[in-house]
Amino acid sequence: MIKGNTLPEVGLLLYPGVRTAAVYGMVDLFEAANEIARRRSGNAVSGIRVSQWKITGDGEIECAVDTHEGTGHRPVAIVALPGLGALPSREISARFAPWLRRQHEEGATLCSVCAGAFVLAETGLLSGRPVTTHWSFAQALAQRFPDIEIDTGQMIIDGGDIITAGGIMAWTDLGLTLVERLLGPAVMLETARFLLVDPPGREQRYYSSFSPNLRHGDEAVLKVQRWLQEQEAGEGDLQPVSLSEMAGQAGLEERTFLRRFHKATGFKPTEYFQHIRVNKARGLLEMTNRNVDQVAWSVGYEDPAAFRKVFFKVTGLSPRDYRRRFATRQAA
Repeated sequence: MIKGNTLPEVGLLLYPGVRTAAVYGMVDLFEAANEIARRRSGNAVSGIRVSQWKITGDGEIECAVDTHEGTGHRPVAIVALPGLGALPSREISARFAPWLRRQHEEGATLCSVCAGAFVLAETGLLSGRPVTTHWSFAQALAQRFPDIEIDTGQMIIDGGDIITAGGIMAWTDLGLTLVERLLGPAVMLETARFLLVDPPGREQRYYSSFSPNLRHGDEAVLKVQRWLQEQEAGEGDLQPVSLSEMAGQAGLEERTFLRRFHKATGFKPTEYFQHIRVNKARGLLEMTNRNVDQVAWSVGYEDPAAFRKVFFKVTGLSPRDYRRRFATRQAA
């Protein structure tokens, strides 16, 4: 929690393609937190200062909007929010990189939400560090920046001087994380209650679906992936599939298949099929009234306890809790 008379300043990047809804939403979140902080402290000038930064025609970074105009800037945090449409290009991101590195050197915490991670990564400051982004962008981020450790299971990864958030709407999680850091946990919790949003602590894997890599170029492995997807999409129960069956589909010896499958997908074949089974179980929990044991049997688990263990490992929720969160009204 920041103390003293100087308001902590949070800067928002207005890079080309940024989602303006996220910009306005974060501004509103901070204003709600400010009103709560002022009421709790009795100090009419307490709170968070918010500035917005854009690239000028000559390539300089300048403040475009400021809640406290006319005073000098020293942001304690800079946020790259989600983009709209195409991912931020390397050309656009590189124009912000020197300024972001300088802000970081002067003590600012660099933050991103969703595709904003591509902007931060261009600085080189994410190298070798665990970060998160939207689960559907993980492969693209890894391909562009192979030295980054990507963990899309987490909604927020707080590394102190670097904070990354996952999904498009994770600006609420990041905003509340900054409120807690700058105004204290009591203000953060009251802000979350006022806005009717969950406090930070959710995990992105609650929401993500299995999105395997199908663009690796290994036709034998791709044949097996498509065959497994056909099993998942079938109307009947999902039957167990052995390693030898998968290798047979690929037309490869088992050891060769294991090596090539892992290289192409990043998973062992058994792990991959585990995700296929959990993905089908998600749909059954969301759309049907089958009990958890029946769902386990429907995706090929004879032991429902083993299914519960695997389901929690992949999603971070028990099957019962997952259904409570995501079941349609008809299936609930």
